[in-house]
Amino acid sequence: MTSKSAAAAAQATVHGYPRQGQGRELKKAIEGYWKGRVTAEALQETAAALRRTNWQQLAEAGVHEVPTGDFSFYDHVLDTSVMVGAIPGRHRAAVEAGALDGYFAMARGTQEVAPLEMTKWFDTNYHYLVPELGPDTVFSADSGKQVAELKEALALGLTARPVLVGPVTYLLLAKPAPGVAAGFEPLTLLDRLLPVYAEVLADLRAAGAAWVQLDEPALVQDRSPAELNAAARAYRELGGLTDRPRLLVASYFDRLGEALPVLAKAPVEGLALDFTGPAAANLGDLAAAGGLPGKRLVAGVVDGRNVWINDFEKSLSVLGTLLGLAGRVDVAPSCSLLHVPLDAAAERDIDPQIARWLAFARQKTAEVVTLARGLAEGPDTVAAALAANRADLASRAGSAITRDPAVRARAAAVTEADCRRSQPYEQRAAAQRAHLGLPLLPVTTIGSFPQTTELRTARADLRSGRMDEEAYEERIKAEIREVLAFQEKAGIDVLVHGEPERNDMVQYFAEQLTGYLATQHGWVQSYGTRYVRPPILAGDISRPEPMTVRWTRYAQSVAGKPVKGMLTGPVTMLAWSFVRDDQPLGETARQVALALRDEVADLEAAGTSVIQVDEPALRETLPLRAAGHAAYLAWATEAFRLTTAGVRPDTQIHTHMCYAEFGDILRAIDDLDADVISLEAARSHMQVAAELATAGYPREVGPGVYDIHSPRVPGADEAAALLRKGLEAIPGERLWVNPDCGLKTRGWPEVRASLENLVAAARQVRAELPGGAA
Repeated sequence: MTSKSAAAAAQATVHGYPRQGQGRELKKAIEGYWKGRVTAEALQETAAALRRTNWQQLAEAGVHEVPTGDFSFYDHVLDTSVMVGAIPGRHRAAVEAGALDGYFAMARGTQEVAPLEMTKWFDTNYHYLVPELGPDTVFSADSGKQVAELKEALALGLTARPVLVGPVTYLLLAKPAPGVAAGFEPLTLLDRLLPVYAEVLADLRAAGAAWVQLDEPALVQDRSPAELNAAARAYRELGGLTDRPRLLVASYFDRLGEALPVLAKAPVEGLALDFTGPAAANLGDLAAAGGLPGKRLVAGVVDGRNVWINDFEKSLSVLGTLLGLAGRVDVAPSCSLLHVPLDAAAERDIDPQIARWLAFARQKTAEVVTLARGLAEGPDTVAAALAANRADLASRAGSAITRDPAVRARAAAVTEADCRRSQPYEQRAAAQRAHLGLPLLPVTTIGSFPQTTELRTARADLRSGRMDEEAYEERIKAEIREVLAFQEKAGIDVLVHGEPERNDMVQYFAEQLTGYLATQHGWVQSYGTRYVRPPILAGDISRPEPMTVRWTRYAQSVAGKPVKGMLTGPVTMLAWSFVRDDQPLGETARQVALALRDEVADLEAAGTSVIQVDEPALRETLPLRAAGHAAYLAWATEAFRLTTAGVRPDTQIHTHMCYAEFGDILRAIDDLDADVISLEAARSHMQVAAELATAGYPREVGPGVYDIHSPRVPGADEAAALLRKGLEAIPGERLWVNPDCGLKTRGWPEVRASLENLVAAARQVRAELPGGAA
């Protein structure tokens, strides 16, 4: 096919779309089902209506081929586990009793059965359920969901392409099931899994699929020769099937690198590649690999993970180059639009100048359609769109909103001494123990307590004017008193005020910092029914006034024990926001760190002896390839130290991380120089404690013993057993007792019971230690 005919064939498509609906209808229906207020039939009807709305919006916008199978009640990796029959033994009875309830049992657990482990999807803030596999795993095909959703789209008269997690990525994301002997590698199950994928592909072809997309983002990471050989074998086998649709193998989030020639040579009909950010290197790599002659290339030239408008002229230039490298070039976002909000047009309170710079899922879809038309029919056919795009880009580049000379001067003046505590850890630890007087195995929580309907209503009433500021403050103070009274009665040693005034751990701070702007409807799925509204970082950052001091000071005035000051760290403030793309992330991180440093100083001056600066996103933001790790970790750890290093030696600095693979950043955790770190450990069975011990981590650690992402209440004996396992790696004088994460998503009854059991477990194990007391 010539370049001219390739251009004429160019069409628009997307890899996936936000699931929740404009009003988060899916979240409300699922949570209603869990509470018994919504029937299974009504839940399915809501889901079908949302899928239909999404597909129709895409088709009406000009998308030629809509995705199916990307919709999920909880997580698409969990859906894949169901599709291939990889149901953990402890969940089989629940699944056999009822597929829907069994599905949610795997995701959330029950009082009797623990859920699957949850961790971050590559370097995003989306969480997936980790498959549990072992040498005895038997796979079996269940293509019911994928076939049914394909048929729904086809019945609407649409061209549809099912999207599946690819077999290699699925196995690379999996972990050995509990009890499996050390050394087992899930990828060894590939030959057992491929026939199941073959059966699913045949079912989809029979249902009318012309193409099926197999997502292999794990191949953009550094992969061993054995793993690359496994990918080559997988696609030789799947490509060699006779009863199958055409196959489109997709990667995103970074360059494919050494995996690109492997996939380019595979007997599949197309590849979907990311050409944004670090993945822009795919362009040169594809040329070096000889291109994709005679094959389809779906070119991801619109950033599917950030909210800034596309540069049309730059994208058309890339697309024009790609025409000479493939038999057919189609246009798409870089990845699923799951990672951005639904519609920027719904935001009424954003400065109109800034609104011109923003593109959410619906706007990105329109950008893809415009680029596809410009590629297929020539730039003159989209001349008006190109002119408007140039004007919008120039508006942002020249705007005073984006630059504050005072902020930039302060950031430029930072020295190495600003990022270093005045005493080494051993001296600080002695001062802190003397100052705080805590017992062995001190008990604390991560920060937030349940965000009740009453609290959310109070915030809404304040915004709408139905409640005045004085009444609102009294409501928050009453909640703080209740949270503190419960903790003191339960026997918790270091208290938190519960954060009743905070809507979200990033948004709350973003609303009080210059340079950030918040959305009203910009919801993005984090996991399951947990949706967040990431703020947008549009300009330079500063802190006009204290953000948390007032409430922390009030909590200290009514508490009889130390109360932690609670802040979100600079890396997480970036990772869980939509960051500016017009300067290096490290520069932005330094600005945020300086603003937070001022807050830390004010908390300490107000008498706060324990200050927690949460960095749950430190691991998640790690570049996917090792070549980028050192540079990222250098500025990320510097930003944390810049935030915290100005305090006195006897002020104890905590940090918190959760639901990530910590083994990759153990040295960086040490480089943070925090006095205490709390980490997720319940679902991963204390794995992190052993990893820290092996790495020689010298500071205090709180590996979580209560999984707060499940409604089940762990018993005191269960928590004690986890503590004893933690003590095998961490000495008692350096071990803390805490939940995995904040408690805002849980209800009060389960929180009360769980934390009381936690204290009981700490007392039980404390009594077993030399120098301990019950």
